[in-house]
Amino acid sequence: MMDFKNTPVVDQVGIEERVARFNTRSIKKQTKVSGLKLALNMIDLTTLEGKDTEGKVKQMCYKAMHLSNGIADLPSVAAVCVYPTHVKTAKAALKGSLVKVASVATAFPSGNSTLDIKLQDTRFAVNEGADEIDMVISRGEFLKGNYAFVFDEIAAIKEACGQARLKVILETGELSTLDNVRRASDIAMYAGADFIKTSTGKIQPAATMPVTLVMLEAIKDYHLKTGTMVGMKPAGGISTAKSALQYLVMLYETLGGAWMNNHWFRFGASSLANDIILQLAKEEIGVYYSKDYISID
Repeated sequence: MMDFKNTPVVDQVGIEERVARFNTRSIKKQTKVSGLKLALNMIDLTTLEGKDTEGKVKQMCYKAMHLSNGIADLPSVAAVCVYPTHVKTAKAALKGSLVKVASVATAFPSGNSTLDIKLQDTRFAVNEGADEIDMVISRGEFLKGNYAFVFDEIAAIKEACGQARLKVILETGELSTLDNVRRASDIAMYAGADFIKTSTGKIQPAATMPVTLVMLEAIKDYHLKTGTMVGMKPAGGISTAKSALQYLVMLYETLGGAWMNNHWFRFGASSLANDIILQLAKEEIGVYYSKDYISID
């Protein structure tokens, strides 16, 4: 295993200056429309509440496949994300579509449980039909400097996933520094993550552009060293079409065109879909839809 105590130091000023430049890019109308449809196709619609019911999950799955009937050539989202107990319902509701079923696991969102329970949680979700598993790292162990523990736990969960792809949630809002974000990203990738993901959405701050850029740079370095591509998922706090386009500019200029699809990039931001639909309607018909025409879920 690598010595993760000596990961690259992050230039915070440089990161912030680059993010500021991404936010000033001018995007032409046709490129904007294409970018918004791409962003829509990268979203993981999510419901992760204690009050989730079979009906609510089915409703979300319907929305995932039928975002709006009034806009031409609208894609579906990439996936829906649910708790393990709702995977079977989601899988049945999405049958015949291209929408994947992702499931949180490993004592989400805290991650405070035994490895045995986390493995059982993961295997249950996979056996129910999950295409993807979103796990959380043990932040307490990471912050103690117990990097081997974090690495070994991710590797064990990856093995339990079988054919399902593994997204590793760093919960960057609890990691305090960009140096820690870079170190956690490296640990996750070398342990076998198919994706690295910023947040659970339960802690603030969630996804930010500086944090995401640090993670994208980690992915770039990992790819240069190993030849292996790893996906990226900023999650939580991205709610406007404008910010989604800024993230896509950052993605393209950091990792290039190979990552510009939902196999390698996702947004964990359910409310984002609604704003993108409103913006696409504005571009197509010249006026905004009333929000009354858009489901809140």
